[in-house]
Amino acid sequence: MQHRSALPATTVDQVRPTLWNRAAGLAQGLISDTLLALVARVAIAAIFFLSGRTKVSGWLTIKDSTYVLFQEEYRLPLVPPDLAAHLAAYAEHLFPLLLVLGLFTRGAALALLGMTAVIEIFVYPDAWPTHLSWAGLLLLLVARGGGTWSLDHRLGLR
Repeated sequence: MQHRSALPATTVDQVRPTLWNRAAGLAQGLISDTLLALVARVAIAAIFFLSGRTKVSGWLTIKDSTYVLFQEEYRLPLVPPDLAAHLAAYAEHLFPLLLVLGLFTRGAALALLGMTAVIEIFVYPDAWPTHLSWAGLLLLLVARGGGTWSLDHRLGLR
């Protein structure tokens, strides 16, 4: 005599998507858009801020080596090396600070995305995998903003 279950037989092919979907749902519930925005803001801010710190001594005194770097290695078109050194050093301090605070997040991210494009095109074109990862974080912030845990949200800014 064969025993017949009232429940339909499940196959491995049916169980895998169900387990995966449950795990994905759990991850989605635990990792909010607000947390993603905060992590993206802090992660990309750290990269640029630490780069900015290598260009200055003290708080914002441009190092001689920074001027040499922009004259000899970076050689940006259209912008004199001394001006480019100042702009880069100040931008790599200001925009990361704004990102960490979540203030004018979209604008700060857009500025750093522009800087990333300049670095990729004119300075280190072979470093595109790194620059692509920066762009991914920055595009998320341009598109979605700083999230609930930001001054933008507190001030009602988009």
